[in-house]
Amino acid sequence: MSVIEKSGSVQYEHQVHVQHEDDISPELAALILTDPSTGLSSSEVAERQEQFGRNELPEPKSNRLLKFFGYFTGPISYLIEISCIIAAVVGDWIDFGIILGLLLVNAVIGYIEESKAESALDALRHTLALKTRCWRDSELREVDVSELVPGDVIVLRIGDIVPADACLLGMGVNGEKNEGELMIDQSGLTGESLPVAKVKGNTVYSSSIIKQGQQLAVVTKTGNNTFIGRAANLIAITVEEGHFQKVIGKIGSVLIWSTVVLVSIVFVFQMVKYNGTPQGNWKMVLENCLVLTVAAIPVGLPTVMSVTMAIGAKQLAAKQVIVKRLTAVEELASVSVLCSDKTGTLTLNELTFDDPWLTNGYTSDDILLYSFLAAETGANDPIESAVRRAAEANLPILQNRSDKRGIPGYKVTAFLPFNPDTKMTQATILDLTTQQTFCVAKGAPQVITKLVGGDNAAVHAVNSLARRGLRALGVARTVPGSATMSDFELVGMISLLDPPRPDSAETIAACNRLGVDVKMITGDQQIIAREVAARLGMGRVILDAGHLVDPSKTEEEVTEHCQRADGFAQVIPEHKYRVVELLQNKGLLVGMTGDGVNDAPALKKANVGIAVEGCTDAARSAADIVLLAPGLSTITDGIITSRAIFQRLRSYALYRITSTIHFLLFMFIITLVEGWRMPAVLLIMICVLNDAATLVIAVDNTEISERPDKWRIGQLMTLSIVLAVLLAGLSFATFYVARDVFHVTPNELHSIMYLHISSAPHFVIFSTRVPGFWWENMPHWLFFVCIIGTQIIALFFSVYGVFGEAEGVAPCGYGWGLSVLGISLVYFMILDVVKVYIFRFWTFELTAKLVPTQARLAKLTKRKADAEKEKHVAALWGKMGRAIEAHTIVTAFQNLDQEKILG
Repeated sequence: MSVIEKSGSVQYEHQVHVQHEDDISPELAALILTDPSTGLSSSEVAERQEQFGRNELPEPKSNRLLKFFGYFTGPISYLIEISCIIAAVVGDWIDFGIILGLLLVNAVIGYIEESKAESALDALRHTLALKTRCWRDSELREVDVSELVPGDVIVLRIGDIVPADACLLGMGVNGEKNEGELMIDQSGLTGESLPVAKVKGNTVYSSSIIKQGQQLAVVTKTGNNTFIGRAANLIAITVEEGHFQKVIGKIGSVLIWSTVVLVSIVFVFQMVKYNGTPQGNWKMVLENCLVLTVAAIPVGLPTVMSVTMAIGAKQLAAKQVIVKRLTAVEELASVSVLCSDKTGTLTLNELTFDDPWLTNGYTSDDILLYSFLAAETGANDPIESAVRRAAEANLPILQNRSDKRGIPGYKVTAFLPFNPDTKMTQATILDLTTQQTFCVAKGAPQVITKLVGGDNAAVHAVNSLARRGLRALGVARTVPGSATMSDFELVGMISLLDPPRPDSAETIAACNRLGVDVKMITGDQQIIAREVAARLGMGRVILDAGHLVDPSKTEEEVTEHCQRADGFAQVIPEHKYRVVELLQNKGLLVGMTGDGVNDAPALKKANVGIAVEGCTDAARSAADIVLLAPGLSTITDGIITSRAIFQRLRSYALYRITSTIHFLLFMFIITLVEGWRMPAVLLIMICVLNDAATLVIAVDNTEISERPDKWRIGQLMTLSIVLAVLLAGLSFATFYVARDVFHVTPNELHSIMYLHISSAPHFVIFSTRVPGFWWENMPHWLFFVCIIGTQIIALFFSVYGVFGEAEGVAPCGYGWGLSVLGISLVYFMILDVVKVYIFRFWTFELTAKLVPTQARLAKLTKRKADAEKEKHVAALWGKMGRAIEAHTIVTAFQNLDQEKILG
């Protein structure tokens, strides 16, 4: 929104700041009509504390023991725990120890890695001020912030932290009239980069900081009802299960139910078949089924996943990316939309000189010098600070000077500080070289242009800067050689903005190259957001936050706008939270970066919350990942590292699902058809050796995908089943060839099949570790040594029959041992070709055709409809973008022509 102010023949355009004002109910409005000269009485305070509670945010207490036991929940954990109980019942203490050990290792890793996170609500509490001054019983008292109630009359002065939401009264501390502005830094709450001017009747928010001015205010809201309190409530309700837990839960459920069903059939079959014989004893049959269950279920899946992510977290820590929630390592790889706060995240949150507009032959150095001469030393004002920083950084005469308060060659003989009425500062300067005195003025553009007698070109320049969201200040000096000190000429217009961080543009470009769409979400005005977006190379479709709560639009339309927009402006914490929620409802994995209290709810809600360097405690505690290095450049390091970790996790999951299905399929059929059983000790060795070896997958080489990674469960299960069936075919061939062709003894057959079941599925991990052919990305030497090493151990166990005849194991000799390993190595290469072609040709549409369930067909139909709609909307947005670009070009030429005419 803009307003017009006339200056000569040309009009000034002012972009009006949109204040976020809270609604106050009639009941509450009646309570805040307090007499500012007396304040509340003690009885009124006690009554209102009873009604509204203390002015503090509740601190939830978590039980550490219950948190630790929470790591023993989930489908896989439940089945492992049941197996542990059964092992104790049948007295199989070896299995009991192994299972319990794996459970404890997984829980301890998860607990240690994630227990570092602090409470976000606790951090929000600590952002509040501790003491404040207020009028009570006609006395000005200092009270604890927690004791404030609605209706309390408080004193706000420069440097104070606002203790509660309050309405300005337009009065000084003793009740005198005070219509001056209060400059408020609320960047940590709303994301606005510039201090906001507040006047009588405006609301000031708890935890914002007074930068300039003094006024009385009446408290309107306290505790959970404040602006910051609502942010705390949003954090408190965000307790959704993580994406990774859902994926592991789905995989685990499929494997577990397959195991339970098949093992139950085996149990019933053996109880019936061996009824009345020693082999039919329920305890013996249960023990046999337990061994099958332990060998089949992915006992090591949670542990391998946790270790892999923990090592990944340490790799990220070396790059100054601290992971607080372990599963965020995996989820970052799948993030396709990164929502970013602007102020302090994409930008420096520091007013800085931009290119000035100059006139009358003055240079950039001239306007910097004159601005510095007219700047108030030591003023706690961001504009004055920006002026002094820029001048000291760019002017040689101000660098390396011994007297930091003086200006070499000049002496300030008189100084008039900024006055809200005159809206300018003025300095009288003696040039020590020429001994001439001149005057410099710096202030609001309309005041300075009036001082020089009007300047239409300057007004056009200021309007042009305002349309880009840049703050302008005019600078003028007395005309050299003028007989009077009132004859001023214009030097130019300073332009100020909160500049982008040096690495932000490259980070956004790098994220785009990695397939991550970056959206800016800021509390600043639209024009400022668009200017920053343009400087960062982002799209400039920045929508007002009103689009998110537009009652005339459906939820689907709002979501579509949210997905298409490049960002949102003038948002409050609820809006940021809603943006993340809408994108998640669309099925997208969303990352959120921020540094302020206003970002905390969205950081907590996002799949991956990322707090940047220099963030508030609230943001740091609500986030999953904390960046220690300035800027966002380390985010790309995090994405690349997390995608490598994701590939390792998916590699292990594919291998483990394949080997589980293969084992269940082969053992189920061979048990029912042939009544054949493998000795328990050999099954346990397969479980322990193979899972232990795969722990080193965390250091394996891998390929980095160019797009966000995704758990395609249908593809994963389809490929696993195909590979498992082909492996089972090899297992049956090995079994029957060894028994019926070479007529090995039963105990030799045990050794041969042990080596085969240990090696054939295990070597498949060389294939599952990459989506392409296995030789295109060779494994890390440590990973290779561990995998081959376990099979050499298994080879010795088989060749020499280490466990002995008493355990049903006989030596099979090197001929069989080397043959089995050789065949397993060759066979994994054959399966590798199958894997590559399945990856190339598999689509969800193919799955829906092969297994046409109602849910899949409905999902396929929706996907096709969404794709068509997306194509149509993209075309419309493209036309709109071209129209906006054409309008911008035409307007620029029109302004240029107008300036030439005026010039």
